[in-house]
Amino acid sequence: MPEVLKAPLVVEFPFTRSLGPVQSAFLTGLRERVVLGVKTTDGRTLVPPVEYDPVTAEEIRDLVEVAPTGTVTTWAWNHAPRRGQPLDTPFAWVLVRMDGADTALLHALDAPGPDAVHTGMRVRVRWAEERSGAITDIACFEPYDGDPAEPTGHSGEFEAPITGIVAPARLDYTYSPGRAQTAYINALSARRAVGERCPSCRKVYVPPRGACPTCGVATSEQVEVGPRGTVTTFCIVNIKAKNLDIEVPYVYAHIALDGADLAQHGRIGGIPYDQVRMGLRVEPVWTEGARFPDHYRPTGEPDAEYDTYKELL
Repeated sequence: MPEVLKAPLVVEFPFTRSLGPVQSAFLTGLRERVVLGVKTTDGRTLVPPVEYDPVTAEEIRDLVEVAPTGTVTTWAWNHAPRRGQPLDTPFAWVLVRMDGADTALLHALDAPGPDAVHTGMRVRVRWAEERSGAITDIACFEPYDGDPAEPTGHSGEFEAPITGIVAPARLDYTYSPGRAQTAYINALSARRAVGERCPSCRKVYVPPRGACPTCGVATSEQVEVGPRGTVTTFCIVNIKAKNLDIEVPYVYAHIALDGADLAQHGRIGGIPYDQVRMGLRVEPVWTEGARFPDHYRPTGEPDAEYDTYKELL
């Protein structure tokens, strides 16, 4: 058996969201070194605040300041901090119930080791030197053995309130495509497309999945398909993607390779975008050293009859 492939992958994008009045006040307050919660109709104070009561679903906007000190309600030690976490040395993740609050806030606790952390320990906010209106304006919590701090009585009204945030989202992981897709990827390096046939329904899946999604049985019989295929459906892309050197508009299509019972994605080139159509016969165009087709272009054959691909839409 050939070695199964694996590779590190990163999915990363900026997540942009607007803020309602409650979250806006909370994050603006952090910028000004003020911790705000929201009071429910039954008198509970929620920190971090939410826009709707989790019990009654009523909208709530009654802001109230709580102290920057609190009590650890539970914790877990982080032996190996990862990129982007609050501290670059080992620390504890803690849930802290701020003095004056009825719920707990998740953040990092700077402590010398797990033996220094316990449920019920007293902590206080360590503010970041530079603050912008984000949860990271709380640099972390730190152990505290003084009296509870007193809130300043802030109303929750601020000048230049934060109205939106951009938060980076990132996922690092190692992906292995498995036996079937490893064979598919290796075949692409030789400019071939291979799938696997289900021993029960006899459908050929490309890319292969190692099992038939309909019958639930393992697949192992390898079948070479294509290289030509038929456009089953398509969309016109009018928004230019970052770091993708393709002029808009362009077309992405589902392409059923000859001999396959599952359509796959591919970009259509060599034809004006407004002339792409269902049933168009296409073939792959490879670039030097590429492990997959750069795009598909028309073959010049007559369009395929709808009945030949209607089950692959």
